[in-house]
Amino acid sequence: MNDSSWGTPQTGYWGPSDHGPGQGAAPAGPAYDAPYAQQTRPMPVVPDVPEHGGDQDVDRGAARPSGPPVRDEPTRARPFPGEVPQNPEPMPDAPQPAPAPQKKSAGRDLGAAIGVGVGLGVVIVASLFVVKAVFVGVVAVAVVVGLWELTSRLRERKGIDAPLVPLALGGAAMVVAGYAWGAEGAWTAMALTALAVLVWRMTAPPEGYLKDVTAGVFAAFYVPFLATFVAMMLTADDGAWRVLTFLLLTVVSDTGAYAVGWRFGKKKLAPRISPGKTREGLLGAVAFAMVAGALCMQYLIDDGSWWQGLLLGLAVAASATLGDLGESMIKRDLGIKDMGSLLPGHGGIMDRLDSLLPTAPVVWLLLVIFVGSG
Repeated sequence: MNDSSWGTPQTGYWGPSDHGPGQGAAPAGPAYDAPYAQQTRPMPVVPDVPEHGGDQDVDRGAARPSGPPVRDEPTRARPFPGEVPQNPEPMPDAPQPAPAPQKKSAGRDLGAAIGVGVGLGVVIVASLFVVKAVFVGVVAVAVVVGLWELTSRLRERKGIDAPLVPLALGGAAMVVAGYAWGAEGAWTAMALTALAVLVWRMTAPPEGYLKDVTAGVFAAFYVPFLATFVAMMLTADDGAWRVLTFLLLTVVSDTGAYAVGWRFGKKKLAPRISPGKTREGLLGAVAFAMVAGALCMQYLIDDGSWWQGLLLGLAVAASATLGDLGESMIKRDLGIKDMGSLLPGHGGIMDRLDSLLPTAPVVWLLLVIFVGSG
């Protein structure tokens, strides 16, 4: 039996007969499989798919054509219209929103600072023009509180125990002596206070004696002695107006430095001491203080002249700035921002006296030179 009995390519018959075994039936075994191995690959079985779609599980279970196994890819569910994907893929090229510009900060609570400043101003002016002795008492109280703040910070941050009791008693006496007996009374009270500090500290162990008494003498000079020049200004016939001029020029200088420096400040004045101060702020302090000085000397001080006020304003701007830098140096050495927290928006009493204390002897001396001590 030859291969021609199973059909030829011309007849188009390549499979077994439909009428069962017999003539035309393909013999089983390799004799059949080998010649027609490429022609007899089974067709894939495709299940019936409904017209309107079907279950996804049925589709995944459909037979695949034979051949190399194909790795199943995970099917990704498509969101319905309007549905937000749970894990949206990030857009690599999407533009990032620009950060919002930061506004300049004043660094303190301006509302509280203004309220406290106005309240202090009312108390000072009222005591200044009603009863001079009351104003001297206000200065003495400020001196005692300032000494308490300074000695407390020295003890906390440096372990320096400057004796507060002789400093407070001697400081208050120094202010009163300056008002009652002038410069001689102030110097005498200063010497007695320094001596009291030396003696008081002898009651404690000798360790640290030198640094304690040195800090005590420094505190006596820095706070109460400089404050006595305010009391000495008050002894003149127009003493209340001299003190008011001193206060106004110092406040205007600080305000001008703050306003101009906050708005236009770029070049640092002393970055190692006070990073917030700028050269532009110093120019603002000079300009504001000179204008205010000319007005005060012309209209508030007896026999004063506007050109004297210009010089007075320039000197106040310089001394107030140096005083502020001086206390900033002390606070930086102590590692603190404020000397206290007694005045909301300002810090402590010493944080308000920093510009006033070194300015007081400057104003007192220039007023004596310009218009005399009477």
